[in-house]
Amino acid sequence: MFSALGDIRLLNYVGQIVDILLVTFVVYKLIMLIRGTKAVQLLKGITVILLVWFLSRFFGLRTLEFIMNQTVIYGLLAIIIIFQPELRRALEQLGRGRFFSSRTIPEHDVTKQSIDAIVKATVYMAKRRIGALMSIERETGMNDYVETGIKMNAHLSSELLINTFIPNTPLHDGAVVLKGDAILAAACYLPLSENPFISKELGTRHRAALGVSEVTDCITIIVSEETGSISLTKNGELHRDIDESQMRELLEQELLEEGKPTTASRWQWGGKKDG
Repeated sequence: MFSALGDIRLLNYVGQIVDILLVTFVVYKLIMLIRGTKAVQLLKGITVILLVWFLSRFFGLRTLEFIMNQTVIYGLLAIIIIFQPELRRALEQLGRGRFFSSRTIPEHDVTKQSIDAIVKATVYMAKRRIGALMSIERETGMNDYVETGIKMNAHLSSELLINTFIPNTPLHDGAVVLKGDAILAAACYLPLSENPFISKELGTRHRAALGVSEVTDCITIIVSEETGSISLTKNGELHRDIDESQMRELLEQELLEEGKPTTASRWQWGGKKDG
């Protein structure tokens, strides 16, 4: 009798352990699925909302608690809408049997050599009026845009960047997404800005650069095919007609750890600013 009860309890313990391990594994795979996408930033916002909700209940802040209750209740529907691309990707991978496969995203650190390669390629293309669009990933993942292009996962070099944007080649149309010392993908589609105050003389490349800078923290470099001028976008701002030294200074300030600015005032140059 006691042996049978002991076996049942043992089976229950084993079942609970397996249950916890399975849930942990599924949560881990979900985190890996959204890693490197904009959903990470959205999750941080949701975490803040839940924290405020918990604190309002703990300290008895009735009005704030009521507002947060409504936010949480209706937030479930909002989460489904906001995370629609990630949910669709998860279902697609589940259908293909890839959900439980390993999926790692290599980490890259920006180096001085990477910046030198970007500057060298940009100046070369500007002198020859070769249109180019290059987005440098930072904290906000850009996997959503990488998946719209042709994956390269190649070592970053000025020669490869120049060759990618040579006119009438398969990869020249669209944006190149860079991360650290790697070229992640080429021929990527970026979201166009809907800002009504953008100058009418700006083309699709500039609008795409502004659009992606409005939804991510990336830095995007544009080379105009018509004029050969160099422009940069960051945080929804477009800085036009900058020269080589200004571009190099910005990239070093924003991308190198030892060169990051201590105040926002460092993001000021003599170039023309739109947006």
